[in-house]
Amino acid sequence: MPRAGEPNEEFHVTVQPIRLFGDPVLRTPADPVVDFDAELRKLVADLVETMQEQSGAGLAAPQLGVGLRVFAFDVDDVVGHIVNPQVSFPDDEEQDGPEGCLSIPGIYVDTKRRMNAVATGFNQFGDPIKLVGTGLMARCVQHETDHLDGVLFLDRLDAGARKEAMKEIRQAEWYDAGAPPVVKTSPHGGAAFGLGGVR
Repeated sequence: MPRAGEPNEEFHVTVQPIRLFGDPVLRTPADPVVDFDAELRKLVADLVETMQEQSGAGLAAPQLGVGLRVFAFDVDDVVGHIVNPQVSFPDDEEQDGPEGCLSIPGIYVDTKRRMNAVATGFNQFGDPIKLVGTGLMARCVQHETDHLDGVLFLDRLDAGARKEAMKEIRQAEWYDAGAPPVVKTSPHGGAAFGLGGVR
């Protein structure tokens, strides 16, 4: 995805702090973008810069504390973003593998996802785009779209795996014990499939 907007626009791109598990913004559904303006293009640039600084495969706006339906991705040397994504699944094929989240650092748990996903939405200028993903890209699309719905990949785990993950989280240096966990369900494909921070 482009680092900035139109050629005559210059943004001071800044690596932003990533909100961590327990922050209420991560559990709040994001609002659709209605203004495709310079502020949105600055957000997209910040998402890409922060994601790449943290070596992430994806980063959603709520992870920067911004409640808008936008995420950036960097998978297999494909860097981009999508605004107001709508996700569909062309088949029922599944994948199961390790998933993590930049908002839950250091925790990786095998998580079931759909193998193939299609996201339709817009770029930062309001032009329609379509993102067809398989494997890691499909996982990223699902994970980041879940973030836009206030859902974390932990919500996709069975009770046993979630309990183990929470045990690891409670032992992590960054964990804030004052923020109790909340489990939510994504409207995208049922409890067995979700979207979380990848890589």
